[in-house]
Amino acid sequence: MHVAHLSLHDFRSYADLDVALEPGATAFIGRNGQGKTNLVEAIDYLSRLSSHRVATDTPLVRAGADQAIVRASVVKEGRTALLEVELNPGRANRARINRSPLPRPRELIGLVRTVVFAPDDLTLVKGDPSDRRKLLDDLLVLRTPRLAGVRSDYDRVLKQRNSLLKTAGLARGGSRDAALATLEIWDENLARVGAELLGARLALVEELRPYLGKAYEAVARGASRDDADLEYRASIEVPSVTGDAVVEAEAPERPDEGSRPPLEQALLDAIAARRKDELDRGISLVGPHRDELLLTLGTGPDPGDLRLPVKGYASHGESWSFALALRLASYDLLRADGDDPILVLDDVFAELDTERRSQLAQLVAGAEQVLVTAAVAADVPEALRGTRFRVADGQVTRDD
Repeated sequence: MHVAHLSLHDFRSYADLDVALEPGATAFIGRNGQGKTNLVEAIDYLSRLSSHRVATDTPLVRAGADQAIVRASVVKEGRTALLEVELNPGRANRARINRSPLPRPRELIGLVRTVVFAPDDLTLVKGDPSDRRKLLDDLLVLRTPRLAGVRSDYDRVLKQRNSLLKTAGLARGGSRDAALATLEIWDENLARVGAELLGARLALVEELRPYLGKAYEAVARGASRDDADLEYRASIEVPSVTGDAVVEAEAPERPDEGSRPPLEQALLDAIAARRKDELDRGISLVGPHRDELLLTLGTGPDPGDLRLPVKGYASHGESWSFALALRLASYDLLRADGDDPILVLDDVFAELDTERRSQLAQLVAGAEQVLVTAAVAADVPEALRGTRFRVADGQVTRDD
């Protein structure tokens, strides 16, 4: 898979831009603030319908414009598709494939896959649990696009339930009874959608684990594939029934009357146990939004081996290696699905020493398309010396 052509209209710093791209390595070279990251951000946006830099669409629209358009010709297995998304802050976005409108923009998700390495990746290790949950959810959606709807449904249910918890916590008498009765309905909704999201995450972590060990061994000096590990820490006691997570992630149909999948029942039981605390605090204390992805480093896989959380214990170099390994593991897992994602290396070489630059470049050089941004051409390793563009003053010119 690769992008053959990128067209931008009022996206970030670009009023209008058309640039032809090729398979292999392509580097965008330019001083900071010239717009090189905006180019790869646009391609990544088509992949996930969100930016790896900002939380909302508003900053993506050029100042003074009402909307932005990102359009790309994507080649996969010899066939070309024209993907387009229209960003309308404050209004519904629109998407098209080969000029034909889609009912919902999220139907674009998964048609082009990207894995982005960026300086902010250090937050995967040192940041809040929400950063690591987002890593999992973004990867889930790329592999199984329908889970974008599940994640959106969960966020909607969580927002409604939190609002109701605040109302019920303050209400008295009959009003409180009515609020509590309504809350039970939202408990069931949260458990139903949350179980599917939780099951999908649990299955993903198990699939990702061997790829992480292999990737960490490749990027960290003197490391073995048993050194790095990850563990999903749910806010509930996860039922130990083999295969539940996978089954629930792939088969969201409702169970027979009177029975519930184990994860859904476990969530309901935990919600009931925390009812008083939730009413007192006015927030949902149980569910995938409270879970953590624990990242650890140690000396081996046996129970007696010492394993410590990366956050708080790892050195800066170890943290960077772990963050890179998480991205490489994601890339390798997507490749194992039979699809070669587009790799984006956004200004990461400036953060690495010469040895790590060379290691990373060698690991990704075989990808069908690698897009690199750098302030200085010398930062780009020789293994990724391919097509180069100069980015300056809003202009993108090929450097022949």
